[in-house]
Amino acid sequence: ERPHPMCQDQIEALKECHATTSKVRFWACNELKFAMDRCFKMEKQELLKRINADAEEKRKREDEALREAMGRKETFEEFLMNDKTYLKEMEDAKKVNGGSYRKTAFS
Repeated sequence: ERPHPMCQDQIEALKECHATTSKVRFWACNELKFAMDRCFKMEKQELLKRINADAEEKRKREDEALREAMGRKETFEEFLMNDKTYLKEMEDAKKVNGGSYRKTAFS
């Protein structure tokens, strides 16, 4: 069990429900379970918001370090947009997959 400080009340309520409710009435604790799941979702969103607060700045620093290490002045995305082979392959993939690049990238 990992700690969920924001959701401790919902966790305790669900545990209590499971301990005091007949197993025959398996649906009896559903509302408490749904409340706990909503709380977990909110807790995760808050955590991700804190973790990713400086993601854009971090990405810029990483891109700059990569460009410096590779001796390039352009970002990787800029490099790809100037790479004729890459652009041709993406255009061919788009034709084959009905206008979607994603299908070839992840299939």
